[in-house]
Amino acid sequence: MANASTDLDNAEAQRQLNNNNRPASTGFWETETTSAKLFECSRIKALADERDAVQKKTFTKWVNSHLARVSCRISDLYNDLRDGYMLIRLLEVLSGELLPRPTRGRMRIHCLENVDKALQFLKEQRVHLENVGSHDIVDGNHRLTLGLIWTIILRFQIQVIKIETEDNRETRSAKDALLLWCQMKTAGYPEVNIHNFTTCWRDGLAFNALIHRHRPDLIEFHKLTRSNATHNLQQAFNIAEQSLGLTKLLDPEDVNTENPDEKSIITYVVSYYHYFSKMKALIVEGKRIGKVLDNAIEAEKIIRRYEALASDLLEWIERTISIISNQKFANSLSGVQQQLQAFTTYCTIEKPNKFQEKGNLEVLLFTIQSKLRANNQKPYMPHDGKLISDINKAWERLEKAEHERGVSLRKELIRQEKLELLAQRFDHKTTMRQAWLNENQRLVSQDNFGYDLPAVEAAMKKHEAIEADIWSYEERISVVVELATEMESEGYYDIRRILARKENIYGQWSLLKELVVGRKARLEKNLALQKTFQEMVYMIDWMEEMQVKLLSKDYGKHLLEVEDMLQKQSLQEADISIQADRVQTLNTAALKFTTIEGYQPCDPQVICNRVNHVNTCLEELKQLAAKRHSELEDSRELWAFFQEVEESENWIREKTSILATQSCGKDLSSVLRLLQKHKTVAGELLTRRALLQQTMKKGKQILTQKSFGTAGIQERLMEVKADWKRLEDQATQRLCNLQEALDFFQFSTETDDLLAWLQDAYRLVSSEDFGHDEYSTQSLLKKHRGVRESVDKHRVQVVGLRKHMVALPLHYRELDEVRARMAETEQLYTEVAEVAVLRQQWLHDALAVYRMFSEVNACEVWIDEKEQWLNRMEVPERLEDVEVIAHRFESLDQEMNSLMGRILDVNQIVQQLLDSGHPSSTEVRGCQDHLNSRWNRIVELVEQKKDHLDSILRIQNYLLECTEIKSQIQDKRKAIDATQYVGSDLGSVLALQRRLSTMEGALAVLEPKLLHLQEEAEELATSHPDKAVDILVPFEGISVEWEELKRTLQGCEDSLTVAGRLQQFIQDLDSFLTWLVQTQTAAASDELPNALEDAERLINQHAALKEEIGRYEEDYERLQAVNELLENDEAPLPHGALQQWLHKLDVGWNKLLEMWESRREVLVQAHIFHLFLRDVKQAEAFLNNQESALAHVELPTTVETVEAAIKKHKDFTTTMEINLHRIKAVIEAGESLISQNNIYSERIRERVDLLANRGNQNREHAQQWLRKLNDQWEHQRFLQDCHEIGDWVAEKMLMARDTSCDEAQKLHKKWLKHQTFMAELAQNKEWLDKIEKEGQRLMQEKPDMSALVKKKLEEIRECWQDLESTTQAKARQLFEANRADLLVQSYSNLDQRLKQLEGQLAHVDYGQDLTTVNKQLKKLQTMECQMEEWYKEVGELQAQAASIPQQGQVEKVSERQAGVETRIVRLIEPLKERRRILLASKEVHQVGRDLEDEILWIQERLPVATSQEHGTSLQAVQQLMKKNQSLQRELQGHRGRVEDVLERAGVIASIRSPEADSIRAGMEQLHQLWEVLWTETEHRQLRLDVMYQAQQFYFDAGEVEAWLSEQELHMMNEETGKDEASTLQLLKKQLALEQTIEDYAETIGMLSQQCRQLLELGHPDCEQISKHQSQIDRLYVSLKDLAEERKSRLEQQYWLYQLNREVDELEQWIAEREVIASSTELGQDFEHVTILQEKFTEFAAETGSLGQERVTAVNQMVDELIDYGHADAATIAEWKDGVNEAWADLLELMETRGQMLAASHQLHKFFSDCREVLAQIEDKQRRLPEVRACQGGTSNTSTLQRLMQTFEHDIQLLVTQIRQLQESAAQLRTVYAGEKAEAIAMQEHEVMQAWKELLISCEDCRMQITTATDKLRFFGMVRDQLMWMESIICQIGTGEKPRSAEEQPLWPLECAIGIIPQAQISDMAVSA
Repeated sequence: MANASTDLDNAEAQRQLNNNNRPASTGFWETETTSAKLFECSRIKALADERDAVQKKTFTKWVNSHLARVSCRISDLYNDLRDGYMLIRLLEVLSGELLPRPTRGRMRIHCLENVDKALQFLKEQRVHLENVGSHDIVDGNHRLTLGLIWTIILRFQIQVIKIETEDNRETRSAKDALLLWCQMKTAGYPEVNIHNFTTCWRDGLAFNALIHRHRPDLIEFHKLTRSNATHNLQQAFNIAEQSLGLTKLLDPEDVNTENPDEKSIITYVVSYYHYFSKMKALIVEGKRIGKVLDNAIEAEKIIRRYEALASDLLEWIERTISIISNQKFANSLSGVQQQLQAFTTYCTIEKPNKFQEKGNLEVLLFTIQSKLRANNQKPYMPHDGKLISDINKAWERLEKAEHERGVSLRKELIRQEKLELLAQRFDHKTTMRQAWLNENQRLVSQDNFGYDLPAVEAAMKKHEAIEADIWSYEERISVVVELATEMESEGYYDIRRILARKENIYGQWSLLKELVVGRKARLEKNLALQKTFQEMVYMIDWMEEMQVKLLSKDYGKHLLEVEDMLQKQSLQEADISIQADRVQTLNTAALKFTTIEGYQPCDPQVICNRVNHVNTCLEELKQLAAKRHSELEDSRELWAFFQEVEESENWIREKTSILATQSCGKDLSSVLRLLQKHKTVAGELLTRRALLQQTMKKGKQILTQKSFGTAGIQERLMEVKADWKRLEDQATQRLCNLQEALDFFQFSTETDDLLAWLQDAYRLVSSEDFGHDEYSTQSLLKKHRGVRESVDKHRVQVVGLRKHMVALPLHYRELDEVRARMAETEQLYTEVAEVAVLRQQWLHDALAVYRMFSEVNACEVWIDEKEQWLNRMEVPERLEDVEVIAHRFESLDQEMNSLMGRILDVNQIVQQLLDSGHPSSTEVRGCQDHLNSRWNRIVELVEQKKDHLDSILRIQNYLLECTEIKSQIQDKRKAIDATQYVGSDLGSVLALQRRLSTMEGALAVLEPKLLHLQEEAEELATSHPDKAVDILVPFEGISVEWEELKRTLQGCEDSLTVAGRLQQFIQDLDSFLTWLVQTQTAAASDELPNALEDAERLINQHAALKEEIGRYEEDYERLQAVNELLENDEAPLPHGALQQWLHKLDVGWNKLLEMWESRREVLVQAHIFHLFLRDVKQAEAFLNNQESALAHVELPTTVETVEAAIKKHKDFTTTMEINLHRIKAVIEAGESLISQNNIYSERIRERVDLLANRGNQNREHAQQWLRKLNDQWEHQRFLQDCHEIGDWVAEKMLMARDTSCDEAQKLHKKWLKHQTFMAELAQNKEWLDKIEKEGQRLMQEKPDMSALVKKKLEEIRECWQDLESTTQAKARQLFEANRADLLVQSYSNLDQRLKQLEGQLAHVDYGQDLTTVNKQLKKLQTMECQMEEWYKEVGELQAQAASIPQQGQVEKVSERQAGVETRIVRLIEPLKERRRILLASKEVHQVGRDLEDEILWIQERLPVATSQEHGTSLQAVQQLMKKNQSLQRELQGHRGRVEDVLERAGVIASIRSPEADSIRAGMEQLHQLWEVLWTETEHRQLRLDVMYQAQQFYFDAGEVEAWLSEQELHMMNEETGKDEASTLQLLKKQLALEQTIEDYAETIGMLSQQCRQLLELGHPDCEQISKHQSQIDRLYVSLKDLAEERKSRLEQQYWLYQLNREVDELEQWIAEREVIASSTELGQDFEHVTILQEKFTEFAAETGSLGQERVTAVNQMVDELIDYGHADAATIAEWKDGVNEAWADLLELMETRGQMLAASHQLHKFFSDCREVLAQIEDKQRRLPEVRACQGGTSNTSTLQRLMQTFEHDIQLLVTQIRQLQESAAQLRTVYAGEKAEAIAMQEHEVMQAWKELLISCEDCRMQITTATDKLRFFGMVRDQLMWMESIICQIGTGEKPRSAEEQPLWPLECAIGIIPQAQISDMAVSA
């Protein structure tokens, strides 16, 4: 610092002196006079003396201002500091520290000693003093004394100034910081612009502005003017001294000079800075004190508020308990509801507010405790009865009373609601019943039945519905009675009204039943008669239609028509038979109405007329039907035969044509299809054969019958037989041909498939691709193995193919194609197999080589890296640095072991390749040797470095151990001295024993260390003789301390007893073993986490377990130490038992550590895996955003839009690259986890592969789009350039074609103007060439744009050529006009310019500094360029002069030309000499400038590197880190620049010259500053890293607290939704938010982990960090509780809405079902009622199951909600009762409906059975005439008997039906009465009457058949006798002999003997 101050003092003088000395060799100063030099030197000296005087005065005042604190003062700065006393006192005042006492004495030696003390103190304060010694101060050296005081001012006044700017947060120090402070404070003041500490302060406005900024009451700044500087300065200095107490260090005349002293002004301004800074600090302290008082007052207010709120809350609780404990309820529903409403209002409004007050009380108490704790005050404890626990107990009693009140209210409400519901049901039902009874009475009193069947039927249906409804209503009437009875039993207050209404309903019900019975009887008679009349009309109409059909003469023209007619005829006959029965039934029913008595619905005569007409029509119809049927049967038989024959012929012709036209197929598939078709045809032949035989048989039968139309039948039969025979032969031949073709095509297909596969295989095995690296070759080898296996498998196919060819038919086997393809197949297979073997060998060789080279490259890269590191490494002397290097060597050993294994593998691979004779054996051997040699070199180098490092490390460790052991021994000795046995009780003994046992354990540990330390000292002294003394002296001191310690300890041990020691040891051992067993159980858990928060929770638990183990480790070591002391004790102790317990202790402890470590490894892997999953989610979000952005892009069409798109895409690409780095980090993390064999490696691999693939795809898409944009930009830019040059050419074309001639204008000016135009044209020719090159490049690179580009280029080229031709033509025109005059004028102008150049060269100026040298060089370059241009111009003028035709003009031009050429030649050499001298001067000045620049550059950055500002926030630390990193990168990038400057300076410094000396000094200074800057930057980075971790934690903690607070506000929202949808949406959001909160546990865990890491590192802010973490944990737990409460509220509301919807839907569904169940439709007949009953059964089953299920579900939901304690339990109970009531009504209606349908079904079934039985009886009656008819037409008695037996058997079947009918009638009569009972009896009577008539008729018929049978038998016997007699008569007439008696029948014999009279026989014969 002294050197720096000296430089500042003499900077200006030194520069002047250097300038005086430096150019001595150049000769510049030789032209100056000596007097000028002397004047300059004297002037400089005078200025320096003046500055020294100002500094002396200023520094003296400054020193006195500080010495005044200790009542000291100096008068002469130079003399009063010489003794050193004042200097020491000054340093003590400034530093606040005590320096060594100054030596009293006035001798020089005493002064030197005092000054040395002061200087030594400055050195300890890291103040650099160079070339300043104590003798300089004692001798009174003015300059050095001033420099020392300035250094002290810098160190203690200026260096502490640090200003932090707001714009870039850059930290400055010292002078720059002070200047910046002044600028900041005076900003905004007019005419005040501070940029230095000299001239900017002359006017005094700056001093006044500083005072006015901080104390505006002292100065009226607006009245100050810049012109009155002395007044301004005097005012500022006086006010500072009088009002601010600042010493007046300066006078106005010291500042208001031409060159004010900078140091004096800085010293004075610093006093301003410190005063105002201290004033600000005092203000801050006052605010802090006020804040503390405010906090105390506020805490007292909060306490009073807490006590008042607690008292109010407790009073309210007690009052509320007394109110809600009252169990007296109102005796009405409204009263109970009001009481419940009041209770609900209390629960929902009053109680939550009080609960919130209770919570606020807890928060308030916590706030009080926190504030008191924060203010270090005594914690506040509420009085008894107002504690939080007391409030909680009172609140529990309140909740208990509240629960009891709620239960009682709900019970009473349910009872009252039940009674009210019963009354409402009774009123509702009685009202319904009353209206229903009145309406039905009105209906049944009317007899408007109508006069036709529809009207009567409608009336009947209506009456039946009314009747069914009435009878089903009886149970509902009983329900009304039951309800009245129930309410009467419950004591309902309005029971009289209920009973009166019940009696009224019952009387009306009885009257209604009587009216219904009478009306139904009348209605049934009308209905039966109208039905009969209607049926008769239908029958007559139908018979008339049938007669028209039966009279038709159409018998059909083909079989289908005939069959259709027969079918219709059969149906018609059946209809006639059925209708006949119906006619009989109708007649009988109609005649009954003529005989009834009483009410008659119609006149009897009308009924009889209608019956006779129906019978006549029926008889006519039967006769026509029989005739028509016989004619149609004959026609059908004939047409059926013809149709069958025709079908057979057509079928045969079809199959014949099919078999004759089909070929044998063209390939295998076609042959298979043909075979399948042929099989189908064969099956059809077999089926058709049987049909054809039946047809031929039928034809023969028709021929034998000889019916009409039999001509040509025989010929058709013969033709069919012949066609069939030909068809069978053709089918057999076709099958043989197809079989042969199938074999041939099968062979061809197999051959083609095999050939195709072999060709593919040959291409694979003959490939020349053997891979380009190990991976590709290995992949090819794997594929080749698969090909080899396939080739071997196909050998069987080749052999089978040969066998197949031999089995082919001869005409296929002899084909050349077959043989050639077989040979080709076998040959190709052989080639494939051979080539496959060769290729496999080649692939193996290539794979081995690639593996070897890959390993060698990897090994060499590692060796190169380690060699460079070892060669650059320098072993440091500091122990910390040596340990770092040693740790690196440990890592290097592991890496070398791994690499050695790889090198051995390489050697093994090489040996295998050499043994196998690989083609590249030479290269492989060379590579191996090179690798082995490099490995040996690196091993040797590592061993050398390790030996050197070990030696230094051992010495440093030895010295450190000596220091530590000595310190430990001294501490132990002090502890033993402080340990005194002062009591005789066991506690004192045990306490002393514990302390000494611990001490002995520690000494037992130290003793081996001492022995080892002694051995190491001797060994180190031997190996390092030069350091032997330094090594052995520390150990000797340790030995002395050790012996003294052992003696002291032995004296203390004698005072202890064995009993106390043993007792305490056993107690400690027992408690430790108990803890050990419990901890082992906890460490043995096998729980694995499922999410990140679980992993962090388990890790935290495990870490807590480790902390607990760590806490118990000291106990374990203490037990071990006690064990050693017990073993050394001489007293008899149970050593066996103790050793057994201690052995268990050791085993358990080691097992616990192993278990903990194993568990930790599993949990760490799981935690890392879940962290990886979180990072994967973030990476996937990045990829999704990238894919979305790349999917929505459009190509722009202009240059500006393209550039904007490219910029946007580059920004996107930059963002994508940043994100890709993050994704890559995730992938690398995943790969690292996989390489570490993480337990989730497979899942990690899947996610890593997916991320890598997606990232690569996005990168490729982005690159493709960037290429498209670049292509578009080039295209649009080319078009824009073309447009611009086109416009420029058009503009210039107008100028070139301008032929306007101004006569006043001289010709020469025109020529010069045109020359300028041509020069501009020539310069822009490059523009055209550039555009053409760009166009050619575009056409080559982008052929799709070539047409457009080519067209543009042609247009531009054509315009340019026109412009050039026009310009040249105009030039020729101007030149020809006056050529000679132009040349002369041109030479004259050129000669004048050359003269000017000579004048410039005559003036010699080589520059005094770099700037002037550069200017001279630039000026020289301009001259040279002008010379070149003039030389070219001379050449052009010579060419023009040669074309001048006139001689006189030629001479004139030649003379000018010669003068110009001579002058040009004369100027060339001076220009060259001038350039050489300037370049040499420039190099010297440039190096000096570079050194100065580099020194300034380093000095500017050195304060930043040495700054102690580390930031107070995360952003500040990050900015500081970024700045420091930027500085490091800047230094790294600037290193080359510094080295280059040093190298160039070294070259110049090697030259002996005055300039070289200054260069050499600057070079040394630059080198030193560079080393300091580099070191400080690295140290600052380490400090910033530590601070960054803490600020990062604070920042994360702040974000977490903000997020938790925000979520807590959201959780306090009371919104629960207006309907189910909104509530569900809120619930989903709540669940999502809860999941987010659960997921946020991961963030909390990470923050906790950061906290633990900072605590483990021992960060200075550990306590604050721990408080932050605790606060966050509490907030998180509170947030989870709030989330659970809000979720519960939303779930209850959602369940309520769900229940409401279910109840509404169920009630609507029940209402719909009630409409169906209340239907009065009972069916019109049996079929109708059966259908209704089936439908109702299905309806009842469906409704019962589905309804019961839904009702049960609703009831279950209601019960669950009520049990859950839902807030709307009363409303829910009402909903439940309503649903159950509606369901009960529906079940009642369904049951009524079912009973009515069952009764109707039974009744209609009886009537239907009766009708069926009557129909059967009538049918039997109709069949009896047929049986009688058979008696007259049948001569066979057996037939008559069989007919009769069948008829009787049928009648027996009716007996069972009659009996069942009688039983049903008897049952129905017991149920029905009145009209229905009479109808049942009449129907039964009718059936029984018909049955009796049938039985009588059957008996009569049987008697007739028996008589007829006897008669027929008699007639048969008569006929036989007559025939016999006729034969006898014939025999008698012919004379034949009679036969023997045995041959004669018996009958003639009887006739011969006259048994039967002859006359009777004749009569019998005639009858027969």
